[in-house]
Amino acid sequence: VANQRRDYLHKISYNIVKHNDIICVEDLQVKNMMKNHKLAKSIANAGWGMLDKYLQYKAEKEGKIFVKVDPAYTSQRCSRCGKIVEKDLSVRIHKCECGLEIDRDVNAAINVLYEGLKQLGIAA
Repeated sequence: VANQRRDYLHKISYNIVKHNDIICVEDLQVKNMMKNHKLAKSIANAGWGMLDKYLQYKAEKEGKIFVKVDPAYTSQRCSRCGKIVEKDLSVRIHKCECGLEIDRDVNAAINVLYEGLKQLGIAA
């Protein structure tokens, strides 16, 4: 299983780096997250730390830009208007009073990209 996970992570990280010039990820503290015994097994099985390392070294090797951003509020901040919309992890849809209704992970991904571009001075 570990070899399959490593192989998959190498393939997915290769494709992400191949098709993107800028890669933005949340600066997750995986070691601290592993202290939560309810989440530890699923976090370890997902290989988040390994994916992060693979993306970073492959981006550097290919001359691509790799940016880590603060993960605070990425899934709660509305990617349209910027308002914080608090929700439990079980709530999978981000709904904001501005009218945006989007998958919470897609909303977070947009926010991570925006924050990364801000760090690079590309976004306001």
